[in-house]
Amino acid sequence: MDAKSNSSISEFVLLGLTDLAQLQVTLFIFVLIFYIINLVGNLSIMVITIIATSLHTPMYYFLWNLSFLDITFSSVTVPKMMTDFFALEKTISFSGCITQIHFFHFLGSTEAMLLTVMSYDRYVAIGYPLRYSAIMNIRVCWCLSLGTWIIGYSQSLLHTVMVVRLPFCGPNLVKHFVCDIKPVIKLACADTSLNLKLLNRIAGTLATTSLLLTLLSYVYIGKFLLKIRTIEGRKRAFSTCSAHLTVVFLLFGTVIFTYLGTSTQDSLDHDRAAAVLFTVVTPALNPIIYTLRNKDMKKAIKKMVHNLLCS
Repeated sequence: MDAKSNSSISEFVLLGLTDLAQLQVTLFIFVLIFYIINLVGNLSIMVITIIATSLHTPMYYFLWNLSFLDITFSSVTVPKMMTDFFALEKTISFSGCITQIHFFHFLGSTEAMLLTVMSYDRYVAIGYPLRYSAIMNIRVCWCLSLGTWIIGYSQSLLHTVMVVRLPFCGPNLVKHFVCDIKPVIKLACADTSLNLKLLNRIAGTLATTSLLLTLLSYVYIGKFLLKIRTIEGRKRAFSTCSAHLTVVFLLFGTVIFTYLGTSTQDSLDHDRAAAVLFTVVTPALNPIIYTLRNKDMKKAIKKMVHNLLCS
């Protein structure tokens, strides 16, 4: 399908985070620091989980997927946003905008569902430790992770096709630093109520359902923790969940806030601020949270550093 067949414009202009010139350098440094932390932290996790044989478990298999998603999801938007801070014309081609919409929703929704899968993994590990290896075998892990990617791709493809079918006659000013569905379809010269309904119902339902299933897993985990008699045992069991639970609230809080609301001008401004959190901040915090609050990961890092120094 030709993305420009129904449109008289060939490119969009991204208005970015702010039009105040004095803030451009500050914002660039802020975003650059978080992006470097994202790349270094998540790449380190990916390398460590491959090298350290003690981490060859389902939990760290899913964590590897999460780190990969954090890097790619952030890379869909952040490099373009940083170059736009100093660009005279913050343009993006029509096809480039549609591509960005697709991967933005594809990778974002996949990550949300992967967090739900990770909560189920923790539920099995704590509730059925003796049967954990049998339940969460390699085939199950592959099916669960592949399922999140397929569902994420499918729902994103639906929204992308619905946007491509809209005619765009101008203006072409997108009030965002990324081509997201709400600010883009606001520029269409046609009725977009169906697009908004699909977005709110599908993306909103996907995010809400993923969050509810995650919380349900932790309700059952809480019941299992109450059965552990020693306080030390409870702390040790919950320590494997605390990092994941922190990441869940960071991501889902901003996503649900963004995609369950109405598309007013004020809401678009709020969406832009929320998008900074889940595209710039959260992907950078994830590796910090998982390394600082994970004993197995810290042991693997210390062992790797020790081996490098000795060699």
